[in-house]
Amino acid sequence: MAYDRFVAICHPLLYMVIMSQKLCVILVTCCYLYASVCSLIHLCLAVEVQSYKSNVINHFFCDLPPLLGLACSDVTMNEILLFMVVNFNEIFTILIILTSYSFILITILRMRSAKGRHKAFSTCASHLTAITVFHGTILFIYCQPTSGDNLDVDKGTTVFYTVLIPMLNPLIYSLRNKEVKEALRKVLGYKIFS
Repeated sequence: MAYDRFVAICHPLLYMVIMSQKLCVILVTCCYLYASVCSLIHLCLAVEVQSYKSNVINHFFCDLPPLLGLACSDVTMNEILLFMVVNFNEIFTILIILTSYSFILITILRMRSAKGRHKAFSTCASHLTAITVFHGTILFIYCQPTSGDNLDVDKGTTVFYTVLIPMLNPLIYSLRNKEVKEALRKVLGYKIFS
């Protein structure tokens, strides 16, 4: 989405040419292939673990840190690889997003129309809010040392980014809508969103 916003704001007249269906298919395919390779690496290492204490995972889904917590053998290599892959993915993703938004910011600041600047900022603000909340929770869960004490906190945070964020996304993106802002002003008070 950061690239989509970049093209829409920095090259609005070329948007339909640049964001062709072919490019969208290529971008989505690359994301799926990369995610599949990362998952396959972790799956192969998890299969190599000799035995597990239980076949019941204390989690909402079969996530890697809780699965590794059940291992009877040494899983240090798995944990290091998980830490490295997640950090690489997050740093790479955040760098792409920041680069895209820095170009967007430069373009917005060059706009002569105050209305155009406001519209561009509001378009980007909703996406940045959703991205910050999503990546913040991912960093919180996966970029910390593993221990059994964090399992309940990780479960709560996992619910946050798998259930709550997708529920909040429509609200975050609809805050650009004037009717939604008016309804929130009435409910929360006139000082907010003015």
